[in-house]
Amino acid sequence: MFAVVRSGGKQYRVAPEDVIRVERLKAEAGEAIELGEVLAMSDGETVSLGQPLVEGARVAATVVDHTRGEKIIIFRKKRRKNHRRKRGHRQELTVLRIDEILAAGQKRRARRKKKAATAEGEEAAGTKAKRSTKTKTAAKPKARKKPAAEVETPEETTPAPTEAATPEPAEAPVEEAAALPSDETADAAAESPAAEAPADETTETPAEETAESAADEPAEEKS
Repeated sequence: MFAVVRSGGKQYRVAPEDVIRVERLKAEAGEAIELGEVLAMSDGETVSLGQPLVEGARVAATVVDHTRGEKIIIFRKKRRKNHRRKRGHRQELTVLRIDEILAAGQKRRARRKKKAATAEGEEAAGTKAKRSTKTKTAAKPKARKKPAAEVETPEETTPAPTEAATPEPAEAPVEEAAALPSDETADAAAESPAAEAPADETTETPAEETAESAADEPAEEKS
């Protein structure tokens, strides 16, 4: 059994116990509503089409929650005009659970008993789960707390005494070479007494000796 309904300008194919999201409706969560715009419906054997709606057909639903859709980005641009506009949008939605599809003249069934029975079953299941958890926790012994590990403090290490640096013996001075440099030898030779000439003695050259001898010879002849 299915039906095609229209809500918020959109069409939805629904069946009992389906969950759909439609445009936001003015109803609170948990409230029972009816969708009257049924375009087509089928009971499993025959299909009835509306012109445009099926007379008297309705879809009973329950509001589950109000939510919002995914974000849509709207971006506009005009080239060579430096025009850009960016907008985001999230549509407001309502979540519906389809209870049943009603033909003309049918009434909605009461679902209170079913809801009460399901609530009682959930409560019983919750109490059983609690009891099982309690027995499990009681069976487990409490774990002993481990003693806190002692933190070892590092011992202060004194630096080992270093040996005093012994002074190294000074090297013996190298003896000066006996031979003096060439300039010093020349100065020493000039300063020696053998090399010095006597200041009083005068030395005559051979030319002067010949001139004196020639002057003495005519004087001797005249006499």
